[in-house]
Amino acid sequence: MNNEAFQDKAGAFAAGLMVQAAWPILLIAACVLVTPVIGLTAGPQATPLSAGAWFVAAASALATLAFSTLILFDALLFRLMASHDGEAAGGAAVDDVLARMRLKPIPTATRSLDERMAGARRLLMKQRTAFCLFAAASLVAAFI
Repeated sequence: MNNEAFQDKAGAFAAGLMVQAAWPILLIAACVLVTPVIGLTAGPQATPLSAGAWFVAAASALATLAFSTLILFDALLFRLMASHDGEAAGGAAVDDVLARMRLKPIPTATRSLDERMAGARRLLMKQRTAFCLFAAASLVAAFI
């Protein structure tokens, strides 16, 4: 892969990750703002099932927000990679940043862009799973 193609691919992936980090945060914030309205119309007839569903919804919302934060951090790392001339230099820069932050030790071999993108995609799947759990638990809690 030439340098320009590498920079375009890493930059486009970083932009996509930014979007994937933002939309769950906005939807969860909207649901939190709507929750008092639903609670006022539902009345005081809370059941143990609805209380448990609200707890699951809150826990999965926090998990979704945590995953979104990690995805945002990954997007910034991909932007750092895209700012370098080559894939090896960009990967080494990311590995250096992670080592300086004491998040990961410096690896013996630099991972490729595709391997790093696969790891970010796995994180996206975890975020979407947590968000689906949040949506399902919120619907159960709102309509019970």
